[in-house]
Amino acid sequence: MEYRFKYQPTALELWKLSMYGIFSSLVGITNIIFTISMLLLSIRFWGSAQIIYKIVLIIGICLFTCIQPLAIYLRARKQMGEIPLDMEIFFDEEGIKIISSEGETNLIWKSIKGVKSKADITTIYTTDKYGLILSDRILGSSKEEFLIFLSSKLERKVKGYD
Repeated sequence: MEYRFKYQPTALELWKLSMYGIFSSLVGITNIIFTISMLLLSIRFWGSAQIIYKIVLIIGICLFTCIQPLAIYLRARKQMGEIPLDMEIFFDEEGIKIISSEGETNLIWKSIKGVKSKADITTIYTTDKYGLILSDRILGSSKEEFLIFLSSKLERKVKGYD
């Protein structure tokens, strides 16, 4: 069996992946606790606070609700500029072949570090920190069939598809 996809993830998809990672970790819990604490402080002390403290409270509330997501999105846009536009990915019985104008890379199934499928994004980790982002938009109607194929090729099963 062979699967072929034109690989063009978007900055929004990379942003979603980063946000999923943040809010499913201890960092995300800390962000939520901090934001709720800032909201409660704002409610409690808003009337008696001087303008400088009100500004600090507003910045504190916006830090993890607006500023951090915006910074992550801007970083994602920058990273998208590093991905060749003509990239294609082939999955077959032997492994993964990545082809672009910059060259060709072949990965055997044993070299894949892991696969995570979360919401509408599947990530195939080629190293501990880097991987291929395959969104539902890229996979299209073959998502279920592809994840079953992927699970059959890896020693570590894709959650929900073993």
